[in-house]
Amino acid sequence: MAAHGFPLTALFLLCFLGFSHGHIHLSSIPRNLEVTASPKSGQVLKAGVDKISVSWVLNGAAKVGSDLAYKSVKVKLCYAPVSQVDRAWRKTEDDLAKDKTCQFQIVEKPYNPSNKTVQKAEWTVERDTPTATFFVRAYAFNSAGDEVAYGQTTDEKKGTNLFQVEAITGRHISLDIASGCFSAFSVLSLTGFFIAGKRQAKKAAAAEGH
Repeated sequence: MAAHGFPLTALFLLCFLGFSHGHIHLSSIPRNLEVTASPKSGQVLKAGVDKISVSWVLNGAAKVGSDLAYKSVKVKLCYAPVSQVDRAWRKTEDDLAKDKTCQFQIVEKPYNPSNKTVQKAEWTVERDTPTATFFVRAYAFNSAGDEVAYGQTTDEKKGTNLFQVEAITGRHISLDIASGCFSAFSVLSLTGFFIAGKRQAKKAAAAEGH
């Protein structure tokens, strides 16, 4: 029994560790990053067209040496509360493994604790971004891939410095042109087949008459 008990205990521990790993809560990590983004409050950006410039740096309130464990930073586009109402697929959860607030990654870069200068990136709003109100958030990750700090362009209640994205709703003009050319070609082709058919029919009728 003892021989079988040890493997089962080890398996249980491995499963427990596997399920528990990665369950980091936003409320448990410090807001050590200062994050800024180019869109002004209330500005409307067009998906697939407009760009967002973002920057991040360790803020002055962070404890000295608190960023030694930071290995990378991921900056994301996040839904504001007004665009989460009655949308469970965008729901905010304190457990970051379940959180659906930030679904669009802007950039990921390695973090160097010895470099205290402002880091920057530019990102074109993706074409599949839906119409909604957003803010920008950055997470710092350790070597295990766990979130260990964050920062965002809005306040704790996510009600300030918000901007909007307007989704692509119509077809691109080139698609309309291509569609029109294809339709015209189709009409001409059908007309040509119709005329050729009538000529063949007349020839057949004349041949029978002789």
